[in-house]
Amino acid sequence: MTDIAEEIAPDFSFIATPHLAREALYQRYREHIRSNLVLSRALVSFQANKVEPVYNWFKYREGFSQALVSYLINNLMPSPGILLDPFSGSGSALFTGRQLGWQSQGIELLPVGAFVTETRRVAEAIDPLVFQTAVIDILQCADFAPYYADEYMLQHIPITAGAFPPDEEQQLIGYVAYCNKQVQQTDIRQLLLFAAMCVLEDISYTRKDGQYLRWDARSGRSQGKKSFYKGRIVPFREAITAKLHQMVGDLGAVPRQQQLFTEVPPSQYHEIQLQQGSCLELLPLLPGESIDLVVTSPPYANRYDYTRTYALELVFLGCTGQDVKCLRQSLLSCTVENKSKRDRLEQMYTHLHRQPDFMRIDTIFQNQQALQEVLAILDQYRVAGKLNNDGIVRLVHNYFYEMTCVVFELARLLKPGGIVALVNDNVRYIGEEIPVDIILSDIAATCGLTTRHIWTLERGKGNSSQQMGQHGRYELRKCIYVWEKTNG
Repeated sequence: MTDIAEEIAPDFSFIATPHLAREALYQRYREHIRSNLVLSRALVSFQANKVEPVYNWFKYREGFSQALVSYLINNLMPSPGILLDPFSGSGSALFTGRQLGWQSQGIELLPVGAFVTETRRVAEAIDPLVFQTAVIDILQCADFAPYYADEYMLQHIPITAGAFPPDEEQQLIGYVAYCNKQVQQTDIRQLLLFAAMCVLEDISYTRKDGQYLRWDARSGRSQGKKSFYKGRIVPFREAITAKLHQMVGDLGAVPRQQQLFTEVPPSQYHEIQLQQGSCLELLPLLPGESIDLVVTSPPYANRYDYTRTYALELVFLGCTGQDVKCLRQSLLSCTVENKSKRDRLEQMYTHLHRQPDFMRIDTIFQNQQALQEVLAILDQYRVAGKLNNDGIVRLVHNYFYEMTCVVFELARLLKPGGIVALVNDNVRYIGEEIPVDIILSDIAATCGLTTRHIWTLERGKGNSSQQMGQHGRYELRKCIYVWEKTNG
């Protein structure tokens, strides 16, 4: 492991960039930073879920794998208790924990993740033959356009308008109307509608591309310097038929995840508890010292806007333009558009008669010297006009402020001996690495948690092509932090 002063090599030609606080923090935690050869990019992402029913129907790219959760539980706390995932996404931690005998509790703000989680619940309980019969019935309809009804039309927002060829959108809406009007069994209807959500990208002019939707030149939207063609745009009828056949096949097979992870029979599974909303608002309401294990992965401070990435799915689920704007501001701050939540958080803690806790959180944030060093440097770049977006400083500030709230609450919720396993990446702006792993670990220490491990992947994350062009190739640490609430 090289010294952090050697690792960080931005262009200092016009800005004096101190590293003392970051170097001191690195020296404090360097013995905890170890490569874990078991971990891989596939394991610490959605990729290892590609063979799992429900998860291979809809690729929720921001999730981690069930295999990772199983590894963490078996190595960190094999005796079942209460597991919490405050950023539960599509529910990998919740379902894997439950299959290992845990009582799983989750919090998820994005309706897409909540819909995937609910669909998996349904898929586990459904009779495969009943679902197969329903699929045969619905596919006897050769044309869904006659079932079109205005009440089910998509209420497009600016970033989704024109996403589908008109004839295919008519087929999509006709299918949705058919499911809602002709299919009486709620669980069957859920699965059939989920199938439609799964094919939205396939039948559209768009492709998910990191921070946004990338538009095919055939959409008629204005193009950048180079036109993009996503390949064949699949007709809705073809796409929904293939997806439904895939689902029937998967549900008729022995679930792979039960073969891999189950230590208790399904009859003894605990019911998963999922709350939909912001963990910043819901964590403070949970009772203290009630959680044994936290397995989670918060959004990264990397400018990814999930409300844009999943815009088609949000509109499909009935979100309006105002809903999407509210979601964007409610998500953990990770984009340049996020505004400060500090005043709202202070009001909430005051309403809960926890004003001293809020002041403690505020003090912890202000006293984290390495973070304040980073913020000062980024602000100098902002003043000098060197940032490609002035909102980057606000993004980093808000991200760590809100994560301080999250870490403080997790420390409060853990029982003595409880553990947090948190997946996250370091980030880099204008050549300056932000060592998220050691900054958050130091915040955790101030909140009463001890760092047991900062596991890194043998291969880190490369910086963007723009960063490489300006500041050289650089590998950022991809990490899993393991924090423990020690007894006493």
